[in-house]
Order: sequence, then C-alpha cells, then structure tokens
Amino acid sequence: MGHRALGHAWTHVQLPRKVRLREPVLALPVYVPGARPQGAMVEKLSSNENPYPPLPGVLTAVTDAAADLNRYPDMATSELIAALAELHGVETDQVVVGNGSTAVLETILRALCQEGDEVVHAWRSFEAYPIAVAVTGATSVPVPLTPDGRHDVDAMLAAITGRTRAILLCTPNNPTGPVLTQAEVERVLAEAPSDVLVLLDEAYVEFVRDPAVVDSASLLPGHNRLVVLRTFSKAYGLAGLRVGYAVGRARLIAGFRAASTPFGVNALAQVAAVESLRQRDALLDRVDALVVERDRLVAGLRGQGWDVPDAQGNFVWLGVGDRAGVLARAFAEAGLLVRPFAGEGVRISVGDRDACDLVLDVAGEFLAAG
Repeated sequence: MGHRALGHAWTHVQLPRKVRLREPVLALPVYVPGARPQGAMVEKLSSNENPYPPLPGVLTAVTDAAADLNRYPDMATSELIAALAELHGVETDQVVVGNGSTAVLETILRALCQEGDEVVHAWRSFEAYPIAVAVTGATSVPVPLTPDGRHDVDAMLAAITGRTRAILLCTPNNPTGPVLTQAEVERVLAEAPSDVLVLLDEAYVEFVRDPAVVDSASLLPGHNRLVVLRTFSKAYGLAGLRVGYAVGRARLIAGFRAASTPFGVNALAQVAAVESLRQRDALLDRVDALVVERDRLVAGLRGQGWDVPDAQGNFVWLGVGDRAGVLARAFAEAGLLVRPFAGEGVRISVGDRDACDLVLDVAGEFLAAG
C-alpha cells in the first residue's frame, strides 16, 4: 500500500521549470564600454571623457555633500531642474533628469514604445540606441550614414513607416563627428508624421563650432514633439557621477517623469551638476581649450593623409574598415587606449597636448607602414 501510494505520488512530480527572459532581451547586443588602462597604458582615449578633473569648487561642494550620504537625495531634483530651466529659458515642467542621458533615453523609449513599434536612427551612431530600443520590445531601424559620416536624412525619412514611434538624431554624431544642420532637422520636423517623436541627442553640443549646426533652442517652442537630450558627462566632466536630462513639451515630460526610476540622480551628482552650472563659464573655457586641441589633431591627421570626417565633438574618427583592430593595437602598443569598431573604424577621444602628439606619431607611422 505504502509503495503503491509512493509510486502514485511520484507520477505527479514535475521537473522544475526555469525562469525565462524575454526573447528580445536574450538577443540584445552587449554595450561595449571604452577600455580601461592596464599596466603600461598611459592615456585613456576610448570613452570621450573630459581629460580635465572637475573644478575645485565642484569638488568642494561634492565633498561637503558627502557628509549627508545617510539621507535620500531630493527625488524631485528641484534645484537642478530649476537651474536647467533657467539655462534653457524654459519652465521647470519642461525638464526631466536621470542617471545619465542614456538612462533618460531609456525612460523616454519605455514611455513611448511597445512590441511591434519601430524606432529609426542613424548607424553607425551611439551604441546604446539599438539596445535601448530592443529593451522596450520595439524594433530598431538603423539607417547607414553617408560616406562622409553624416546622417542620411533622405534615407531616414524614407525608413519611417506606420509603426514608427520615434526618430533619433545624434548631433554631433558619435562616433563619426559631423553635426546635423538647422535645415536638416527642420526638414525632419516638417516631413516626419506628426505622431513620431523627434529626439535630438546633443551630448557633445558644447564642443560644436560649425555655424550651420541645428539650434535646438529656436526649434523647441514651435514643435510639440521635439525632445532634446543633454548630458553632464562630457563637457562638464562628470562622467563618474552620471547626470543627464531632456527638455521638451510639458505634456511629454510629465509622462517621462512618471516612467523614471525614483531617486534616479544621486545626491552627490545633483550637487555637482548644480555647482557646475554655477561655474559654467570656467568649464566652457576648458571646452574651448579642448576644441583648439581637437582642431590641431584633425589638421595633423589630414596633413598625414588621413580622411577625417568633420569633427565637432571631443573625438575624431578614422574609418579604416577591417583594419580597425590592427590600428587599435598599434595605439595600445604606444600606451594609448582608443575605441575600435570592428570592420568600421577607430574613434579617438581628444586628450591633452601630449596625448594628441602621441596620437599623431602613431597614426603617421601606421599610415607610412601601409
């Protein structure tokens, strides 16, 4: 009897089932961060970081704020949002902040997209775009750049379908460098369907000196579906603290805030960002110095015979195709970490004068060697 009961019970035992992730998540490409220095490496030029440390006043403010780490940050990020609204000449309900501009982008797409939707973007462009799109269940629609590293606006508009929810524009484009012009963005706003969000990623805008570049501030008042992304990681030198934000129409921003992670910007990051805005003039003097060095680097590379696209960020692009890995190794052997994109090219961040001199030395030797 006991054996029969045991046998009967055994027939109903089910093998344990595994927790399964969504297929789009399993298929996600892995975001590849810039390499970190190891051993004899002397310069990290792989992540488009600002080579200068934060200004002393910013460091002091962060140090003082560290005494209150037992307290939650201001969830509304009130002081920072007020400062950003003043900077951009908008109301406070038109600004949303987050843990870096990538996190803000993810929040926007999460609020906007679902399975079956599409998001159009240029490619090669910012590596996080297809990842952020796929996490929502939507489909990424990459549109190849022109041969000179620019957005192909004609092709991007042609790629829009009835399922398109957003079009992402990166200016200047990371990793190639050229900007989108005022005329190009105005055309997108005029020709894309009115229910398609136009997201303008201006992570490197402070480095731009091209007079034809889009002026997002002039477009925001007249276009309800335009949203502008900015970051404190590049020009402001706060990559280690992660602060980004978006500016747009209040109705959209309210939805993005609702979809945001609570306490998404930590206390030290809020303090550092606010103090950086107070010292913006001094920080932009450093940006000017980096722009001078960038232009010197571009001129030097072109003088050697390199075909360098218009560089308007704090980086330059060498489109060497299948030799990207070989070129990156040549830089690594000289103590320089750069960012290779397999089969496409190498992006090199602008460092100080000594670092740029070494870039020119390695690049010249590589070109001469064939």
